[in-house]
Amino acid sequence: MAHPRPIPRVRRRAALAASGWIALAATAFPGGSPLRWIPVLAFVTLGPGLALLFPQPGGLRPGARLEALAFAAPLSLSVATLAATALFLAESFSLVVFLAVLALFVSVAAVLPGVPLPAATRGAVEREGVRPPGGSRKRRSGEAR
Repeated sequence: MAHPRPIPRVRRRAALAASGWIALAATAFPGGSPLRWIPVLAFVTLGPGLALLFPQPGGLRPGARLEALAFAAPLSLSVATLAATALFLAESFSLVVFLAVLALFVSVAAVLPGVPLPAATRGAVEREGVRPPGGSRKRRSGEAR
């Protein structure tokens, strides 16, 4: 029997990969149009970071999802800055080339597994007083048994 999780995961990856190409297609609209700047802004701000973080092999715990989402924006802007700097240094920067490079990056990154996050494996917050599985907490000297 097939596991039901892979299909939604594939759809999310495909939507993430398509988001860059949609943002690139949105550049055909006039300059000040919200139909142009909203998809471009959303993609540049979140696309590369989500592509790097969210295709996690075992999924994310609830606290780790929030951590990954909060980390996606600065990571996306860092990747966008690196791409823009490289294009400026090569003297070939334009919006279309910049978005094409990012769209290609996101398409490739969406196929690969996400960068592992520490909170994805142990939980975002470890509660006080909860003993780790298979172990016991250390006792301080003078502590009653």
